[in-house]
Amino acid sequence: MPSVALKLYSVFFKFVFKHRLQNLIQSFIDESSSPYGATTRPEESVSASNPSFNDGVATKDIHIDPFTALWIRIFLPESSLSPPEQPDSKPMPRSSQKDDVNSHNHRRSSYGPPNIGASRNDSRRISFEGLNLRSDNMLIEFHGGGWVSGSSDSVANDYFCRRIAKLCDVIVVAVGYRLAPENKYPAAFEDGFKVLNWLAKQANLAECSKSLGNGARGAGSEFTNAEFQRHFVDAFGASMIEPWLAAHGDPSRCVLLGVSCGANIADFVARKAVEAGKLLDPVKVVAQVLMYPFFVGIVPTQSEIMLANSYFYDKAMCLLAWKLFLTKEEFSLDHPAANPLIPDRGPPLKLMPPTLTIVAEHDWMRDRAIAYSEALRKVNVDAPVLEYKDAVHEFATLAMLLKTPQAEACAEDIAIWVKKYISLRGHEFSY
Repeated sequence: MPSVALKLYSVFFKFVFKHRLQNLIQSFIDESSSPYGATTRPEESVSASNPSFNDGVATKDIHIDPFTALWIRIFLPESSLSPPEQPDSKPMPRSSQKDDVNSHNHRRSSYGPPNIGASRNDSRRISFEGLNLRSDNMLIEFHGGGWVSGSSDSVANDYFCRRIAKLCDVIVVAVGYRLAPENKYPAAFEDGFKVLNWLAKQANLAECSKSLGNGARGAGSEFTNAEFQRHFVDAFGASMIEPWLAAHGDPSRCVLLGVSCGANIADFVARKAVEAGKLLDPVKVVAQVLMYPFFVGIVPTQSEIMLANSYFYDKAMCLLAWKLFLTKEEFSLDHPAANPLIPDRGPPLKLMPPTLTIVAEHDWMRDRAIAYSEALRKVNVDAPVLEYKDAVHEFATLAMLLKTPQAEACAEDIAIWVKKYISLRGHEFSY
């Protein structure tokens, strides 16, 4: 059973969150006549972006859509500055593979320190000259918060994404999607898919730059590489090409990860990626991770009945969050954004990418997430479920629980799953 301290903190958390939801409702009503539709929110503790490698990961914030204020935080692991392992290196014994999930960053640091000249406030001063850079796969992360709170730069989300970036050895792109109630459905879902399209454009621009750059460096060329890059970037607008992704990002084996309501967004984005197909090239979604998804439905499951008053996010409070997210006209617990098992929700389930589902024993949303995973397995989609005993909703991402053994174990399990589908050598990691 959860500890007494956890139970007490849960009571306090629910009181504060319910009060916040009620304030959001009142604020939205009061400001509904505002031309901007802005809603007042309490200040949240955030971590400033840091382009130098703090604790092995550098971060940078980018606003990618001036019309909606959609933004992302990029987490670049220091291992991106190290050359890849030699292909003729000896394979690691299977008994030590799980240990490698924890030690691979230390092992990669043996290639030598990167050439870094970055200050905290200058996101473009990291020098990559003379390094044999390698391309990293990407993991797109959608934070939780019940549609109405949370942020990609919150202290908790920043810590979680740093952990995932290091363990999985990937570039993490945390999405700062629009929040309810001022941005109703489908704003958050549209933002999620817009990030995939933006990554595709980044990859295509970077490839175009390389191709034209090679042409410009032919015999008799008057342009150096640096000069050509400067002229090319200036021609398109400097803000269009993100140098970190151009130098390191490889979206051809992309993983989606969603936390709570972010899992609903991740699943939607996965479906849209399936429908888009080659239109998203070179971005390809090869797997997704749904961490205690925010699924509901009209017909209650056993866990929804037995655990309705569970820790942190009880059912009554979550239904209030859904009412803030969906418009009054379309509110339904069987809405496509809420219930993954309704008919005609999207492409056939057999086309969905491999899906790892994380659930907690004391989470009232647990059973519906398991049912969705079972539906995927029935059509031969690789869709395991990892259930954590004595765990609560957001046990691996909530601020006070991030350093618990369960949270650390969950991150390591996610790393095993992610490496299974982004490995260039094959599926050497497996359950």
